[in-house]
Amino acid sequence: MQRKTAIITGAGALDGIGFACARSLAEEGFHVHLVATSERILARAGELRASGFAATGHICDLTDGVAVEALYRATGPAAVLVNNAGMGSVAQPALQRAFVELEETDWDRGISVSLKTAFLATRIYLPSMYADGYGRIVNVASVTGPYVANPGETAYSAAKAGMVGMTHALALEAGPHGVTVNAVAPGWVETGASTEEERRAAQATPCGRAGTPDEIAAAVSFLASAKASYINGAVLVVDGGNILQERKA
Repeated sequence: MQRKTAIITGAGALDGIGFACARSLAEEGFHVHLVATSERILARAGELRASGFAATGHICDLTDGVAVEALYRATGPAAVLVNNAGMGSVAQPALQRAFVELEETDWDRGISVSLKTAFLATRIYLPSMYADGYGRIVNVASVTGPYVANPGETAYSAAKAGMVGMTHALALEAGPHGVTVNAVAPGWVETGASTEEERRAAQATPCGRAGTPDEIAAAVSFLASAKASYINGAVLVVDGGNILQERKA
């Protein structure tokens, strides 16, 4: 059974990757359920509905297992789950701090928002995918952690590397049930949260620019499609070739 329902977490920012993924999947005919921690997610869903798409917004703390269970009751089963939540939110912006200055609570939060969220969402939606004999899980990881790193981002790097490890291991378990599990690893992407330092760094990519949320969403939508049926446990790097360079400036 192939449903036409998709869950996209971390979709609250108008110019973010999550909302771009939701819009792309809506264009593919999915009823999209957008999830974020603040009320702006309701506005994002309303904007999609105004464009003629089926969309519902849900406010949910994805680090809370009870809240995630309530989310599942509200949305029902889905064919596609995009785990995009992570790094930071409106309520709790991303933390950049030297490792020796990290408190235990800082580490726990860094792992929780970028990795525990994916674990809890996947755990709640995966059983119904097994029952349907079909599903697509796409984890939005990063080149930061699995391939490269930045000072002050040890918790984030560990979480995103963990997301890739989860992708690999779960692909082995889910594949026999008709469910594929893949990841997209973005490099520099221009969003409203981009800093001037990040914009300068993006100019040193082989493409000479940052990527766009729509370019990341295109990769996510492909992995979420029936056409990607024999891609399982893969990590698709979308960074303009930046990790290939030893000299980036």
